[in-house]
Amino acid sequence: MVVKLSDKESAVELELTQRVKAAGGFCTKVRALGHRGYFDRIVVLPGGRIIFAELKRPRGGRMTEHQRQYRDSYRALGAAVALIKNSADIDLLLKM
Repeated sequence: MVVKLSDKESAVELELTQRVKAAGGFCTKVRALGHRGYFDRIVVLPGGRIIFAELKRPRGGRMTEHQRQYRDSYRALGAAVALIKNSADIDLLLKM
């Protein structure tokens, strides 16, 4: 499955979960009560790679201020964080 510009965020999410599973990893949906703007998925890949992923629709999807704050805070601690909007972003995530 290849995500097109016209696709919704749900199409991006479906491709991400399928490709992570095919790579032998887990792609867990996150619901952090009381933490507005927290990441959509936590990806765990073989070799102990853990990536916090925020998903957006391919065209026009933008991160909110809360999401940017989480991204910046986690990166400052050395965590891997990815913004996923299309198939190319998933390719990059799988190489992290």
